[in-house]
Amino acid sequence: MAASFPERLIMLTRRKMIQGMAAGAGAALGLPFLPERLLASSSARKETPKRIVFFMQNQGFDPATCIPEGMKRSGSLAKVKLPEPISPLEPYKERLHIINGLHGIHTSPSHSAFFGALGGYRGSDGVPPSAATIDYELSKVLPQTLLPHLCIGMDSIENMKTKPTIATLSASGAGQPIFMHSNPNHLYQMLYGGISTGDIRLQHEARSNLLNQIEKLAASKGRSLPTADQQRYGQFVNGFKDVNGLRDRLDSVADHLRKFAPKVDARYTSPEYETDWHDALLDLGISSLTSGITNTLTIGSGRGEIFGAWKGLGIEQQGHNLGHMAQPGNPIWIKIRQYNSRMLVKIIEALESVPEGSGTMMDHTLIVYTSNNADKQHTSGANWPVMLLGNFDGSFKTGCFTQLDGKRPINSLYATLLHTAGVPCDHFNMNEKLARKFDTTTGPIQELLV
Repeated sequence: MAASFPERLIMLTRRKMIQGMAAGAGAALGLPFLPERLLASSSARKETPKRIVFFMQNQGFDPATCIPEGMKRSGSLAKVKLPEPISPLEPYKERLHIINGLHGIHTSPSHSAFFGALGGYRGSDGVPPSAATIDYELSKVLPQTLLPHLCIGMDSIENMKTKPTIATLSASGAGQPIFMHSNPNHLYQMLYGGISTGDIRLQHEARSNLLNQIEKLAASKGRSLPTADQQRYGQFVNGFKDVNGLRDRLDSVADHLRKFAPKVDARYTSPEYETDWHDALLDLGISSLTSGITNTLTIGSGRGEIFGAWKGLGIEQQGHNLGHMAQPGNPIWIKIRQYNSRMLVKIIEALESVPEGSGTMMDHTLIVYTSNNADKQHTSGANWPVMLLGNFDGSFKTGCFTQLDGKRPINSLYATLLHTAGVPCDHFNMNEKLARKFDTTTGPIQELLV
C-alpha cells in the first residue's frame, strides 16, 4: 500500500491539517468506550446513540431528478415511482423524505457554495469558512467517539493521488477548514494501521515513530521561544499530540477494529478508475460508523469542486462541461446519480445489518443527501433540494415529499437537525439582520418533524 511519507509529513506539519485529521479529537480521546462499539457513554439517560451522514454531490441537484413526476404538493411516496436517477432507492422509499423549496440565495453558490453549503453562509472558490459547518456542530453534541468527525472526498483519480486531502466543505470555525481524506491508503493507515500486517504494518510503525519524534522535538524547541510566542506554538505541538493520541487509542482497540476493517485489495494499490477509490473510501467511511469510530461522516462526491470524473461508469466527459449538460433525462447524469444512489443504498444496508437497541443502527441514523451547489452548476441558489434517509431515532417523517414555499433557507434545515439532536436553535449561522432578510420563521421546520 502506497505511503508517500514525505508528502504526508509536509501536510501533517500544518496546523490546519492537524485539525482536519482529528478536529476536536482531544476532547474525546480520553472518553471510555462501550464493549460492543467504541462509543462513549451517550448520556446520563443511556439513550441509543444517534449518528448522521452528509452526502454532498457536486454540480447541483436538479429537483426533476428526485421529485416523482406529477408531484406538485406535499404527500406520500407510497404510490409513486421514484425518478430514474434515484431509482436504486425505490426499495427504501419508506425511509425517504424528499424536500423541495429551501433556498440558499445568501450563500452565492454559482459553481459551488464550498464551505457555504454546510455552513449556510457565503462561500466561493478561495473564500475561507466564516463559521463552523453543521456537520462539525453536530459532531460536538452527538455521543462522543474516538474520532468525532470524519470527512471523505471523491474526485478524479489524478486529483485524489496528487491531493490526498483537500478542504472545501467542512469547517470547525472561522478560518478553520476540516480536511477531507481522498486517498484510501492514507485513511486506512490512520484508522486501521494498528491491525495491519506486512508492508502496511511497517509503514504504520515507521510513520508513528516519526510523528512521535516530531512531537518531542517540537515541544523541546517551543520551550526556547519568547513567552509571547509559546502559546501559539503550543497549539502546533498540541496538534501532534492529538494525532498521536488518536493513533494510540485506535491501536489500543485493535482487536475490536479487526471485526470491522475493510479488506485491503487491489483497488487500493492498483485502481483502474477513480470509482475504485470511491468505493474503497466508502467502505472505510461505513466501517468507521459500524465500528463506532465516529458518529458523524461527511462524504463529498466531487469534494466541493466543480470538477469530477466518472470514467469508471463509462463516462468520458468531465469537469465543467458536465455541469453545462441538462440533468433531467440525460443518460450521463442518470448514470452518475444512480451511482451516488447505490452508494447510499450501501450505507443503509450496512447500518441495517448491525443490531442496536430494539432495532438497527439505521433506525438511529439520518443521511442527508443534497448538493454543494443547490439545484445546478450555475445557480442563484433559489431552490435547494434535499433528501433525507432515515428518521434520526423517530424525529423525522419518512415515506413522503414535502414542498416548501421557498422562503426558508438551507440554514433552517440545519437548525432543525440541531433541534432533533437536543440543541434548541432559532437560526443556524444567521444573525438577526440576515434572518429578517432570508428567513420567514424561527426555529425548526415543523413540516419535516414527527
